Amino acid sequence: MNGSARWGTSPGGRGARRRAARVLLAGLLLVPGCAAPGDDPGPGSAVREVGAVLDRRAAAVRAHDPDAYAAVADPRATGLRAAQRRELDNLADVPLSSWTYRITELTAQGPDRATADVRLSYRITGHDSAPATADRVLDLRRDRDDGRWYLTGDRPDGDGTAQLWQQGRVRVVRGTHSLVLGVGRPARELREIARTTDRAVPAVSGAWPERWPGRALVLAPRTVEDMAALLGAPAADYRGIAAVTTARTGDPDRAPADRVIVNPQAYGTLAALGQRVVLTHEITHVATRARTTGATPVWLSEGFADWAAYRAEHRTAAQAAPELAAAVRRGELPGALPADEDFAFAGDAARLARAYEGGWLACGLIADRWGEKRLYAFYRAVGEHRGRDGAVERALREVLATTPGEFTALWRDHLRTRLGGEPAG
Repeated sequence: MNGSARWGTSPGGRGARRRAARVLLAGLLLVPGCAAPGDDPGPGSAVREVGAVLDRRAAAVRAHDPDAYAAVADPRATGLRAAQRRELDNLADVPLSSWTYRITELTAQGPDRATADVRLSYRITGHDSAPATADRVLDLRRDRDDGRWYLTGDRPDGDGTAQLWQQGRVRVVRGTHSLVLGVGRPARELREIARTTDRAVPAVSGAWPERWPGRALVLAPRTVEDMAALLGAPAADYRGIAAVTTARTGDPDRAPADRVIVNPQAYGTLAALGQRVVLTHEITHVATRARTTGATPVWLSEGFADWAAYRAEHRTAAQAAPELAAAVRRGELPGALPADEDFAFAGDAARLARAYEGGWLACGLIADRWGEKRLYAFYRAVGEHRGRDGAVERALREVLATTPGEFTALWRDHLRTRLGGEPAG
């Protein structure tokens, strides 16, 4: 695995990782099935009437009825109606088990115009234990002749995230432990992603001792630009990133399934080993999500995911950590564990690679010196802390009986030994 295509974000992160954590596949455009809240967010009759529009749309999606689906759009908006038909066609194979639509605010824009802020919720069959959600803004017009409300526009809220099915017809491939949803990718490529995912899932179960769903949902968009649109971020942030995981930290029973989003350009440059490591790394984030919190430093969440990914692979430390190995041989031994900002996707690629590799070797040090059970216990103890301050220090003391200074010194010696640097003088 070379350093040119890194893998992605862990749950509960910061910066670019925080943007990804908000995505969770963004949501279904005009997800139907209205459920108005107990307190009307706008004039009661208007809320009920707009809710009825969305109820009709719900029935159209359940029946896969393009005419009924498009009929909710303004008859004068021929382009919008055509787009709605295409969207329903794009959704044809997506296994949706539920979807709801809740109006959070309805604002009059005149006697016959309104804007609705809505919460979209949906579930992917067999994967989402709770609904995935996204917020949308709908523009509506009341026709003076028939008195009905019609859709005139639909756009994302301030996050600006797109939906996979807005990008084209979704092709679905089911594996033993996987569901792959792709747009614009050859079927053989999606089948290979499913096979690699099916191999990665048991590897993750072998590396993480706690129960987790044991399956993965993978999205494969057409381009890195489409990937970035799903994440609501600039494409430049992800050009060298092979995959990312969108996730919510906390109770897995209250959160939808995590989505692993593949960057087809970067992922496609990797050999089979690299692709396997990438997906195992990302799926480790899925498994560890409930134990990953705001107290977890990025070096630990990313380092543990790398440790799990390389655990069953026959690679030397220098092969798996080429950037850091080169730095150590040049005499540029890091003075401290990687900081969160070292993991910024839009930064220096070599610095990013060294950060991942340093986190991996830190977790490897714990597993080698104290044992894998202590590594799991350390990960859990850090995540259980109330905040970032003191989390690592306390876990080092209580789980490993060491201090930050002692651990850093051990880690630096570990780098010298594993990466072929000169011994300390």
